[in-house]
Amino acid sequence: MEMRDTDRALVQAATAVAKLRCRSQRHTVASAARTLDGRVFTGVNVQHASGGVCAELVVIGTAATQGVTALETIVTVADRGREIVVPCARCRQVLADHFPDLLVIVGPMDAPRVVPLGEVPAETGSGSAG
Repeated sequence: MEMRDTDRALVQAATAVAKLRCRSQRHTVASAARTLDGRVFTGVNVQHASGGVCAELVVIGTAATQGVTALETIVTVADRGREIVVPCARCRQVLADHFPDLLVIVGPMDAPRVVPLGEVPAETGSGSAG
């Protein structure tokens, strides 16, 4: 699927949050999701001694507090916004359970693409490191 301007803006939103908030081991990954009506919600992962919560799950919770019941597209970035990462297996399952029609931005930062959630490639390395 071809990247639209709104998809590029979503990558920029996640990248901006990563650059601003992912400055310690507690927060290393940022996500941004867009609703069907164009609202954007962002979040960062939360690491702690007993594990962590992925950025995608933080975004879902943030959107839910505003009454959002449907997300259209999501992207996750790592390395302070220098790379796009795929949601981990746990997040892919949660996203599929809640938003089966969700689109995900994947691929290299210089050539991202939009794919249906079911076509997201398996993570390589640490995934979204939630």
